[in-house]
Amino acid sequence: MPYKIFFLLLAIGLTACAGDKTSKLSDVTLVINANIYTSNPQQATAESFAFRDNMILAVGSLEELSAKFPDARALDLNGKTVVPGLIDAHVHLLSLGQALTRVDLVGSTSKQDILQRLTEFAEELPPGQWLLGRGWDQNDWPEKFLPTAADLDAAFPERPIWLTRIDGHAGWANSAAMAFSSKDLGGDWQPDGGEIVRDDSGNPTGIFIDNAEPLIASQIPQPSEAQLRDALQRAMQKTASVGLTSVHNAGTSKQVWDILQSMHSDGELGVRYYAMADGNNAMLDFLCESGGIIDDQAMLTARAVKLYSDGALGSRGAALLAPYSDRESQSGLLIESPEVLAQYAKRAADCGLQVNIHAIGDRGNRVSLDALQAAASEDNPGRHRVEHSQIVAPEDFARFKQLKLIASVQPTHATSDMYWAEDRVGSERIQGAYAWQKFIELGVPLALGSDFPVEKADPILGFYAAVTRQDTKGWPDGGWYADQKLTRQQALYGFTLGAAYAAFQEDQIGSIEAGKFADFIVLSQDIMQIPAGQIPATKILATYLNGQAILSR
Repeated sequence: MPYKIFFLLLAIGLTACAGDKTSKLSDVTLVINANIYTSNPQQATAESFAFRDNMILAVGSLEELSAKFPDARALDLNGKTVVPGLIDAHVHLLSLGQALTRVDLVGSTSKQDILQRLTEFAEELPPGQWLLGRGWDQNDWPEKFLPTAADLDAAFPERPIWLTRIDGHAGWANSAAMAFSSKDLGGDWQPDGGEIVRDDSGNPTGIFIDNAEPLIASQIPQPSEAQLRDALQRAMQKTASVGLTSVHNAGTSKQVWDILQSMHSDGELGVRYYAMADGNNAMLDFLCESGGIIDDQAMLTARAVKLYSDGALGSRGAALLAPYSDRESQSGLLIESPEVLAQYAKRAADCGLQVNIHAIGDRGNRVSLDALQAAASEDNPGRHRVEHSQIVAPEDFARFKQLKLIASVQPTHATSDMYWAEDRVGSERIQGAYAWQKFIELGVPLALGSDFPVEKADPILGFYAAVTRQDTKGWPDGGWYADQKLTRQQALYGFTLGAAYAAFQEDQIGSIEAGKFADFIVLSQDIMQIPAGQIPATKILATYLNGQAILSR
């Protein structure tokens, strides 16, 4: 379905949801002949549930609800499985939409593969327009070395190229792109919290890590408001197709927030959007002035900030307490100094906002814990989050519980990184990496997500990764550090009610319960019972948001 038609139908449906609240019982829809998992710990499964407009009225047995709503119209699901609308607790929605209009480099197996994809894509571009792409990962190539500008220059001597690494924490430029930099990129200087990778002669190789990325990326012509809106619409059509009814966006600018508000007014929001301000910038200023935006319909909410402590493991930007095991000359990068990070965290906490800090390495996690401890306030509602919580020193796990933090983790990060992560950090530190059950055993709440487009926008793959810790080929046997696997119940909870709790929305969404919004999805298979290896093949047959089918196959 073309996305413009999709949003027209969505607008009609959401307008209907907001209509006459005096509807008769004949306006009730009764879901029947379905295998329902509610994510409600007090009522884990059900035969049926009833909803009217955008609200769930009752959940229970078919006999009970048929008697209660005798005139209800039936939604017969032919024995298919129903779960609550899935929630991704860490996404980059605009980046996903933009990635859909750029060269897709995910899964590229070599530099030659990338050159072929770039060449094919460039055929449709006007002369001189920047060639943009995302998704390369040198760890998937035979040589596993970082690429260089020279790898691109022969094929593209004049067209500027900027290719973002799969984790978003490094960029690869050709010489034509580097020529746009307003600074001399040679020498031995480095930007704070970033690295210009240089050769032995001090010349830039074309790789820019973390805070060095803006030296090139800031020179790319900025998209128009119409282009940004288009990208958001494309991304929302994608989220509907994979069963997501809510996302937590990890870094929303004031410009994008204004566009989202306009889309909301026009009935064009195809997913519930929980915004984290993009650091200590204009959006944070706005939220501090307004006290946050809490939507009682849970469609467009902003009451959090996203800060960064360090970079990513794949590009060795994750900050470690000791050097990398596979490169003893490096220990990673802190995006902000500990003092500045604590200052930003305190400012946001004093504004009454939730503080969410990106932390990958064990030093990055420790610095984040220190900042959140320093920012603690009895006047703040709390539920602060460590985004990724990826490599944690043994003595720091208990601090998550002591500080009443949420660990926001992405299961597919583990299954993407497992081929090389232990090489990076060694056999001892890996024991504290991607350690989901350790958090649960300590009583630390988990919120599950994907970090798309770093990973695929597909919560079913996230569910599979959480319960197997294997790739889709079933490697390794039994799962990678299998003692940290989640049960299926834990995984479903993390993608539903656990994620809702992390956004203060557990009373509105996250489970199929009376009094909550009617968000649910219909699956082709019972992911709670089928052999684990069959989970990735599960299809989304329908996605319901506010009681309206925004996807139906």
